[in-house]
Amino acid sequence: MIKQTESKNEEVIMERQKVTIRQLQEKKARKEIITMLSAYDYPLGQAMDRAGVDIVCVGDSLGMVVLGYEGTVPVTMDQMIHHCKAVTTGCKKALVVADMPFGSYNESKEQAIRNGNRFLKEGGADAVLLEGGERVADIIQALVKAGIAVMGHLGVTPQTVTMQSGFKVRGTSGEEAYQIYKEAILLEEMGVFAIELECIPEKIGKEITELVSIPTISLGAGRYCDGVFMITYDALGLFERFTPKFAKKYTHLLDEINKALTTFADEAKGRKFPEEENVFNIKEEEYRKFLEKVKAKR
Repeated sequence: MIKQTESKNEEVIMERQKVTIRQLQEKKARKEIITMLSAYDYPLGQAMDRAGVDIVCVGDSLGMVVLGYEGTVPVTMDQMIHHCKAVTTGCKKALVVADMPFGSYNESKEQAIRNGNRFLKEGGADAVLLEGGERVADIIQALVKAGIAVMGHLGVTPQTVTMQSGFKVRGTSGEEAYQIYKEAILLEEMGVFAIELECIPEKIGKEITELVSIPTISLGAGRYCDGVFMITYDALGLFERFTPKFAKKYTHLLDEINKALTTFADEAKGRKFPEEENVFNIKEEEYRKFLEKVKAKR
């Protein structure tokens, strides 16, 4: 959305407004694709606004791609708040959604509301994201009633991936696909404003998208959802432990980083860096005064 504002000197400034949930719903109605990427720090937050991304997810994927954990379960609320605050300091236009990490909502509704409030008040997020369907329906409803916007998440849910027998496509059987379908309906009834669908067959993603009135966001759910989500470190080629089938590397920044750092190390060892343009100088007169003081001190 573009807003025109006039400054005191009558120049017209074009300014992109903050993305709202209503605008996302309008995009679904117009069949206009919603874009969603993950971010974990201030520079990426700024980059999201420059790119015109609609939704930025401060994902607990940071546990794997930033902190080096094997999965997302070890990520804490304090870590999520820390990264969320950094992202929202740089990201002022996109709708920022924060992943509620494992253990931040599954004890009670009160715990969920308390931590949801922290994301909005301390982290600066606009909404939170919860994994699961039936098992978290009452928690989602409680959050929404408390005034906290919630995005749902069905299909592969990394926080409970051990219970699901690993990172495997969900909904490949008729029974399992129907369960996801039913849970999508349930999440809409509980008040979520959108649903992320992760690693499910394209046809199931299409059926769910046509069924619900809220936007669906595909992370490996095919081409017929209302939006597309990618983990930014996959898109940038910064995470090499594995590459999901649904991901696309738009560049290979890790290769460029390795090349740049190796060049630095070689130049430093060979005394080619720093060069004259990289150092600070002192006037000869002041340098002589310095030497005189040093000599007198000896």
